[in-house]
Amino acid sequence: MNGPPSTSPTCPVSHEFDPFGAEFQADPGMSLVGAREHQPVFYSPRLDAYVVTRYHDIRSVFLDTTTFSPRNATVPITPLSAAAQAKLDEYEFRPVKTLGVEEEPVHMRLRKRLTDPFTPARLEQFEPRIRSIWKEYVDAIVTRGRSDLIAEVTTDAPAVVALEFLGVPQEDIAKTKDFAKGIMQFIFGRPTEDEQIRTCDFMGQHQRYSTELVQRLIESPEGEGFLRHCVRAFLDDPTDLDINYLSGLAMNGLAAAHETTSNAAGQALLQLLTHLDIWAELCDEPALIPGAVEETLRIAPSGATWRRQARVDTSIADVEVPAGATVLLVLASGNCDPEMFPEPARFDVRRDNARRHLTFGIGAHRCLGAGLAQLQLKVMLEQLSSRLPHMRLVDAQPVERLGTASVGGPLHLEVEWDPAENPLAEDRP
Repeated sequence: MNGPPSTSPTCPVSHEFDPFGAEFQADPGMSLVGAREHQPVFYSPRLDAYVVTRYHDIRSVFLDTTTFSPRNATVPITPLSAAAQAKLDEYEFRPVKTLGVEEEPVHMRLRKRLTDPFTPARLEQFEPRIRSIWKEYVDAIVTRGRSDLIAEVTTDAPAVVALEFLGVPQEDIAKTKDFAKGIMQFIFGRPTEDEQIRTCDFMGQHQRYSTELVQRLIESPEGEGFLRHCVRAFLDDPTDLDINYLSGLAMNGLAAAHETTSNAAGQALLQLLTHLDIWAELCDEPALIPGAVEETLRIAPSGATWRRQARVDTSIADVEVPAGATVLLVLASGNCDPEMFPEPARFDVRRDNARRHLTFGIGAHRCLGAGLAQLQLKVMLEQLSSRLPHMRLVDAQPVERLGTASVGGPLHLEVEWDPAENPLAEDRP
C-alpha cells in the first residue's frame, strides 16, 4: 500500500511515531496523550499504517468485521530474510490459518465448535492443576532470598500450563515448552537474521511435532485437552478443519498462551512492585487481587497494539482510510483514554471499570484464551502475595524490554526478600 497524499486535508501524518522507540516502549498508553487529544487517527509512513489511538474508535474497528479484516494480524512486521525462508523450506513448513486471523463466517462457525474448553466451568475444573504448576515454580525459589522472577517463574510456568491445557502428553512437555520462544519478536519486532533463523527452526520443529501429535490424537481422541476436543470436532464433522488446521491450532495455542501470558505476568509484577504501597495492600487484602489483575492488564498490557486491514475505502474518526490499508490499533492508548478511564495514568486496583480494557480485543475476535490468562495471573498473585509478601525489586536494575511493536514485557525482574520472614507460608487456596 502506498501512503496517503501528503496534501490530504483529512489525514494527519506523523513521521515521529515509533513503536520501537524508548518512550513508547516504556509507557505506550501515555506516550500518545497528544495524539488522542489532537490527531486520534494518523498515518505513519514508518509503518505504512493508519494508527488509531482512542478507545471508542478502536472498539468500533474491532466490532466492524464487515469493513475490517483480521487477515494481517500476525503478518511479520519485519519481512523474512532469504536465509530464514530457507530454514522454513528445510522443514517443508506450511503456512496455516488460525482462529485469530480467520474471516467470517468461517471464524464464528469454528469458534462455536471449539470454544468449550475455554468456558468458565471447564477452566474451573482445570484450576487445581494451574495452581499446582505455579506452586511448583514458587516452591523452587521461596527459601532463597533472591530471584529473577522472569527467568525462574513467569517464563516457564505459563508454557507448562499451556501445554497441559492443549493436552500435550507429559513426556513431551520438556522438549516442546521452548517451541514458541521468540515468536512474538519474530512477528512484531525487528529480529536480526540470526534471530529469524532460530525462530524458524523452532517453528519447523513445532509444526512437525504438532502434525505428528494430531495424527496420534486422531487414532486415540479420548481424554482432556483443547487439542483432543478439536480432534473430536474434526472427526464429527471435517468441515473447515483438516490436519494442517489442527496443527496450526496447536502451534498458535502454545504461542498465544505462553509468551503473551508470560509477558502479562512480568508486566503485572513490575507494576505492583514499583508501587509497594499497593503491593502491601494486596498482600493484606487478597480480595483486591481480581481488580489488580484487570488494572495491570489495562495500564500495562502485554500486547500494546493489534492490526486490522481495511477491506474497502472507509473512514475512522473522519480520516479517510483506503481499501487494503493496514490499521494499527494501539490498545494501550485506548486503555489510557480519559473518556473511558478517568485519570488514566493512576494505577488503581480499585478502579471500577478496569475490566473494560481492550487488551484482549472485543467482539467476535476477542481472545479465546482471555479467561485462562486472567486465571493464571490471579493464581500467580495469590501465591506470591501470600508466600513472598516482603519481596521487593532489587535497587537500580535497568528495565529491559522485549522491544516489539506489540507484545512485550520486562526481560528480567530481579527481586529479593529475607528468607527468614515466613518463607514457607503456603499459597492461598
